[in-house]
Amino acid sequence: MRTKSFGAWLRDKGWRHAVGVVTSVFAVFPLLYVLSAALNPSGTLAGSGMLFHDVSLDNYTKLFGNDQRPFGRWFVNTLVIGVVTSAATVFLGAMAAYAFSRMRFAGRRVGLLSLLLLQMFPQLLAVVAIFLLLDGIGEVIPVLGLGSQLGLIMVYLGGALGVNTYLMYGFFNTVPVSLDEAAKIDGASHAQIFFGIILRLVTPILAVIGLLSFIGISSEFVIASVVLTDPNTQTLAVGLFSFVANQRTEDWGVFAAGAVLAALPVMALFLFLQRYIVNGLVAGSVKG
Repeated sequence: MRTKSFGAWLRDKGWRHAVGVVTSVFAVFPLLYVLSAALNPSGTLAGSGMLFHDVSLDNYTKLFGNDQRPFGRWFVNTLVIGVVTSAATVFLGAMAAYAFSRMRFAGRRVGLLSLLLLQMFPQLLAVVAIFLLLDGIGEVIPVLGLGSQLGLIMVYLGGALGVNTYLMYGFFNTVPVSLDEAAKIDGASHAQIFFGIILRLVTPILAVIGLLSFIGISSEFVIASVVLTDPNTQTLAVGLFSFVANQRTEDWGVFAAGAVLAALPVMALFLFLQRYIVNGLVAGSVKG
């Protein structure tokens, strides 16, 4: 066979490789820049024009050695709030989606449209209302008031159920209703059908919703900064901002070091849920 010329190869397949290389560099460079800043002891983002010119662990030592800014506690708070909120979001959203998908009741269509319309208004618009609401609730039930992590979880749940329920509703509709009918003939209740059959078939969407919820909660700043006022109860997004909030005392090196560590739980959760997403998507691809 005659070897293709470089020009023909470039027109046929080479341009795809070029686009892939450019896209990879565009995506990886910010990550390398942050990692370089985290290992740069100068504490600035513009300390050197070369990546990894100075490598040191001083920023990580400062990060964990500051008693007034307890990074370890922020890390644990973020994990607790993120895991609890994500699990509750998946569970409550799945139950609501099952009800909308399988049951017929008055107001069902209006409820679905309401869920869709409410997502057009972000939670950011309700910051003042959330503050006043939690301030009033805190006078009666302190555990749900301002400065409470449980109160923040409740706020996150109220804002996340709408869009997640709508996404799950569409996925639940892809599960054949004949499975429900066969289970009902055998005497299964709605709870047995939901927990024993449906949840196992919709694993991909549950994993996706859980992952997206955790990512959104880990990086959310505005509402968390309003609700959590005590440094010991703050999350990573709020706590790390304190390192660069004051222009005279900002330390971008420590901030970058904290940002690198803050990305580890998200990466670990993605790697853990990836097999559930892939296995769920290919589970019905083989006939037999």
